[in-house]
Amino acid sequence: MRYMVIIEKGESSYGVFVPDLPGCIAVGETEQEVRALIQEAIQFHLEDLQSEGRPIPQPVSKSMFVDVAA
Repeated sequence: MRYMVIIEKGESSYGVFVPDLPGCIAVGETEQEVRALIQEAIQFHLEDLQSEGRPIPQPVSKSMFVDVAA
């Protein structure tokens, strides 16, 4: 499966979350680090859902950019 993730840059770190997997998040010092961490977090999240017998949410989120006048 391929899940969309949202990466946000803070003052001193990066955060990332998965809209289709509520509660699946990661935080790191660099963008590269959060990319690796969220892959692990997604895998653990899906394994946890499976072990509890809960359904695996299908990836349905989409993203796009919108241009606006400055």
